[in-house]
Amino acid sequence: MQHATAATVLGNFDDSGFDYFGVHSRFFKKDNKFFVETDGPDGRLVSFEVKYTFGIDPLQQYLIEFPDGRLQALSIAWDTRPKDKGGQRWFHLYPNEEIKHDDVLHWTKLNQNWNFMCAECHSTGVRKNYDATDDRFRTIWMEISVGCEACHGKGSRHVNWAHSQRNWFGKDDDPRKGLAVLLNERDGITWHPDPKTGNPQRSIAPAVTRREVETCGLCHARRGEFSEDWTPGQPLSDTHAVSLLARGLYHADGEMLDEVYNYGPFKQSKMFAAGVTCSDCHEPHSAKLRAQGDGVCLQCHASDKYEVASHSRHEGVTPAVTCASCHMPVSTYMVVDKRHDHSLRIPRPDLSVKLGTPNACNNCHTDKPAQWAADAIERWHGPVRKGFQNYAEAFQASWTDRADAAALLAVVAASPTAPAIARASALSELHARVSPANIDLARKGLADPDPMVRVAALDMLDGLPGDRIWPLVSPLLSDPSRGVRIRAASILAAVPTATQPAADREAFERAAAEFIAAQRLNADRPEARSTLGNFYARRRLTADAESEYKAALRLSPQYAPAAINLADLYRQLGRDGDGESVLRTAIASSRQDAGLRHALGLSLIRLKRPNDGLDEFRAASELEPDRARYAYVYAVALHSSGRIGESIEVLKANLARHPDDRDSLSALVTFNRDSGNIGAALEYAERLSRLLPNDREVTRLTDDLRSRLK
Repeated sequence: MQHATAATVLGNFDDSGFDYFGVHSRFFKKDNKFFVETDGPDGRLVSFEVKYTFGIDPLQQYLIEFPDGRLQALSIAWDTRPKDKGGQRWFHLYPNEEIKHDDVLHWTKLNQNWNFMCAECHSTGVRKNYDATDDRFRTIWMEISVGCEACHGKGSRHVNWAHSQRNWFGKDDDPRKGLAVLLNERDGITWHPDPKTGNPQRSIAPAVTRREVETCGLCHARRGEFSEDWTPGQPLSDTHAVSLLARGLYHADGEMLDEVYNYGPFKQSKMFAAGVTCSDCHEPHSAKLRAQGDGVCLQCHASDKYEVASHSRHEGVTPAVTCASCHMPVSTYMVVDKRHDHSLRIPRPDLSVKLGTPNACNNCHTDKPAQWAADAIERWHGPVRKGFQNYAEAFQASWTDRADAAALLAVVAASPTAPAIARASALSELHARVSPANIDLARKGLADPDPMVRVAALDMLDGLPGDRIWPLVSPLLSDPSRGVRIRAASILAAVPTATQPAADREAFERAAAEFIAAQRLNADRPEARSTLGNFYARRRLTADAESEYKAALRLSPQYAPAAINLADLYRQLGRDGDGESVLRTAIASSRQDAGLRHALGLSLIRLKRPNDGLDEFRAASELEPDRARYAYVYAVALHSSGRIGESIEVLKANLARHPDDRDSLSALVTFNRDSGNIGAALEYAERLSRLLPNDREVTRLTDDLRSRLK
């Protein structure tokens, strides 16, 4: 980030123009300042002064300052690549979709706000300073761009130490040289080839969390900040919520899908497990690789084993196939920014055949099917080629609601060799599938040395009765990691103070205060306001909860979770009419949100308006057919209104999309039995029995149907 000057602005501001879905933007200079005329917050063309530049290569964005202290990132960016590479042009970051002024992705809105979205990583010593009372930012920084203190912490003590080294009368012998932390985990480390495999081994076993990787992760992770008290070297989970291998962010095998940056992928890698750190490959101060081309890999991997045609099978190919070509495939973000996947995995086209995940082979051989690539890999390297990351099927099963999802996730969560981020992700996915059979996984996760796993184990337990899990969770109210403490407080919030064990009350209040402070830090975001509303609702502080939900909707009228939660709060208070009003207002801003339509349907049913409710349930099921629950509820509502045939057809269509949906199967059993179609009821009961072989009620029901059919 830099001030916008003739030396820093790379884009063409010589009265150049750019057209985007009928909006003509103009870039020009006036009085040695840089301006853009484009659509403003209300959609009308306005001229704005560019105050700062943002980025250098391969693109540069521009920041506009608003009177309330907001800095907003313009979505029209300058492609800084050479002209022969397609650069030296204006382009829009969302080229294939029309982003209007009322969209949260519009450059003037929440999701293009520098103060929250960008500042922490692109400047040094940032303090956001959002004032929720007057909805203003007074954001400050120590350095406008990334400086030494961004990675090494406050430098005054280091300067004093350096001065002391010239002192004749006594030097400061601080081994850390006055720095907050020494990023010296590579010092004295050697790598030796394993005589059995030829692969390198680290001379000293690596730590579970590494100071250097956590420090780099501050900016190279998909995460959300909840404390500004981060210091270099501490686990990122102490001050940030790190995104797990979640649907929409990653592919099921852990390959990056959305912008997840490098931390999450790298922590899945065999390299990380072996003890490799960021600076083994990258020179941290120049940001360059430590060697050219494959040389960075051949620092450790023997060239006579890996730099040969028998390994790559691509000898003489132009352009040359490198290690990164197959093990670090590239994805393009922000239209022109190519980034390597740092999970360093072996290509698995066989998983592409089975699960539809991408693979490096077909990234190049786009004219060939995945089976062709899978056959080639098996022919070259044999049938056993699983690699280090073996959890794709578990996450795919979870994301598609397969009946075996819980069992597959349990294997990942319990695996001593699975990466910690994968184990954490599996525990978090088990949240909807907690049972006596897997509850011990959460118990073990709560004691894991990696705070990311402890947080995920708490995720798994969220929603269970607080009084039942209090003995299990309460020790984590005093966990060394703030991220763990505040998560523990949030899931125990529903336990009234009067019924909390007296010995734990002080720890709970401390952790609860930290939780509230974490949300207050992000009071400029509807997510934080809604999360705090949920916490207050659990604490039965309904007025405070209502206030937070309303604040969230003021910040973003189309933020569905806040509207749904506020409507549910009104339901609990017997104010369903107010709930309907809230949901209809949100729908007016976001008509295509299935969750809002579903919630409105529920409100209308409670208001004794079933026909109106049916319309909303139908809309929700059509807007989001991947959510089996929406179609199931729609079918039940149809059945309740006497439209039995339609109800059964909706359930059958839902079951075609979600073959293992237990609710749909159970409803089909009941609805067919009650309408006299015992044969169909038995067919669905037998399918349900195969999914739930140990469920006595299902077994009894199936046996009863068999006897009736005779």
